[in-house]
Amino acid sequence: MTDFLSRAREVIPPLVSFRAPMEVTRGEGTVITAADGRRYLDFSTGIACLNLGHNHPQVVQAAREQLDRLWHAGFATYPHRPLVEAAEKIAQVTPDRVEQVLFMNSGAEAVEGAVKLARRTRRRPGIIVFRGGFHGRTLGSVSYTTSAAAYRRGYQPLPSGTYVAPFPRPLAWGTDEQEAGERALEGLLDIFRHEIPPEEVAAFLIEPVQGEGGYYPADPGFLAGLREESDRHGILIIADEVQTGFGRTGDWFASQTLGWEPDVVVMGKAIANGLPLSAIGASKETFADWPYGAHGTTYSGNPVACAAASAVVDALRTVIPGVAERAELAWGRFREMADRYRTVGDVRGLGLMIGAELVDGEGRPDKAALEAVYRQSFREGLFFLPCGTEGNVIRFIPPLNVSREHLEQALDIIEGALADYESRL
Repeated sequence: MTDFLSRAREVIPPLVSFRAPMEVTRGEGTVITAADGRRYLDFSTGIACLNLGHNHPQVVQAAREQLDRLWHAGFATYPHRPLVEAAEKIAQVTPDRVEQVLFMNSGAEAVEGAVKLARRTRRRPGIIVFRGGFHGRTLGSVSYTTSAAAYRRGYQPLPSGTYVAPFPRPLAWGTDEQEAGERALEGLLDIFRHEIPPEEVAAFLIEPVQGEGGYYPADPGFLAGLREESDRHGILIIADEVQTGFGRTGDWFASQTLGWEPDVVVMGKAIANGLPLSAIGASKETFADWPYGAHGTTYSGNPVACAAASAVVDALRTVIPGVAERAELAWGRFREMADRYRTVGDVRGLGLMIGAELVDGEGRPDKAALEAVYRQSFREGLFFLPCGTEGNVIRFIPPLNVSREHLEQALDIIEGALADYESRL
């Protein structure tokens, strides 16, 4: 293992710091296997990509069969069946305003494409994002990302025209959800009053549930107010559902869980269960004003990735109805932990997108607690990722088809790690 990691450090730049220092040789369902034969529950799901777990047989078969037919076409060169079928299936399950789908390669690329779409079709320069949001790390998308200043360090000046509004944060603000939503909406109106008039804003770009920022769901009242401002001023709402899409919150998309209608939906991550693919979804009317040649990318709509995406939609039709039951189990256990351990300051999220925020004795973010719980969990065979601006939130995102046995095992490990941590305080 040491030799393998040394080889990796020789050829992989130091900006890649692997969270788990081990060579993984296989993944199947919820389990990954290291080179030494040890097995771990993988609750990182490839950073929220593997909603169906590793090597889902239906997705593997679709990708493998497509490899023997056609594995690259090139953007706008010629159409192929996987491209059309994937777009048809995805359009069927997206929020109602989405009628057409433009495939991209990554979430960040799709975000940038959606912003280009908004600016071009609305003929306005301004984009309003929401503090704590994560929208990618390319130079364009990082100008919309405010989940942590570290993502922007060393890259200023960033592209102009972006304005940052508050996102509802009940725990940090010491309020309930409704009051936090009202406060955030008033902050947005302050931007209209003091920084940019609404008639110069092309789009609101928002995660319905913030991911990297700490798994904060947006208050429904806040989202309704955002929709009102959008309709009043002709501003497009771009929902970044890269992490929340394809069943993660209990519906196909978080917008549906929250009863909210965006104009544009950005998709990625779980869209092809880990193969590189993303998409922008919007109405025919919106896309009609984006002329031929205004945007493009070589690998868009790769046949293998699109075949996998079609299989993902088919498989999720039977998986999503079971998310509520698994989520109820997980939420119940996390609420019990919040009652039992003072280190758990808050539990929030939607469906099987759960964030447990760890705090110190005075209620402040406690990254040291998170790291201690993570290390103990890893030793016990559970791998998960943190999130949150302070890196103190347990990011609980199992595969949506996780077995009850593996779900309870993971929860037992986390609770044991919390008990061990508090016993040493």
